[in-house]
Amino acid sequence: MDVTLHIAQDPDADELLGRSPLAALIGMLLDQQVPMEWAFKGPRTIAERLGTDEPDAHEIAVYDPEKFAALLSAKPAVHRYPGSMAKRIQQLCQYLVEHYDGDAAGVWEGVGTGAELLRRLKDLPGFGAQKAQIFLALLGKQFGVRPKGWREAAGPYGEPKSFRSVADITGPESLAKVRAHKQEMKAAKASGK
Repeated sequence: MDVTLHIAQDPDADELLGRSPLAALIGMLLDQQVPMEWAFKGPRTIAERLGTDEPDAHEIAVYDPEKFAALLSAKPAVHRYPGSMAKRIQQLCQYLVEHYDGDAAGVWEGVGTGAELLRRLKDLPGFGAQKAQIFLALLGKQFGVRPKGWREAAGPYGEPKSFRSVADITGPESLAKVRAHKQEMKAAKASGK
């Protein structure tokens, strides 16, 4: 994995997301109840606070939970809910260590179908159906991970140029389109449509 992303809108954070499968998974995990850019800057902040170039699943999995929560809570906080997100990140890393020897890319490497990849993503702690589909679309659209049927498995997020999620963000213009789509969806939900 070594692609150029523009999700965090921060060159260092985006560079890390493009080369570290674990950073990309953590960014996706953090992408809730905060702006997308904030969520996807989180892996870089975590790595810096751990004193490393990139997050390591083995290290995070066994990190003292109170100290890890404090690390995420230090200002500026990694997330609006740093304590609960620290716990979720550790659960994700523990799962990766147990099932993939700590290699986040193992989740998608060698997968034959989009349906199988979706199942593997949904099995990750903190990844529900929607988050799994969005991440699958991100893998297909920007990382070139395209097992047979990946677009169908990603649902509407897999559609070309749909501008529905982080999978479609390639710069400021597409970020604005994704943000506009999210606002439309929120407005429709609020009006009961």
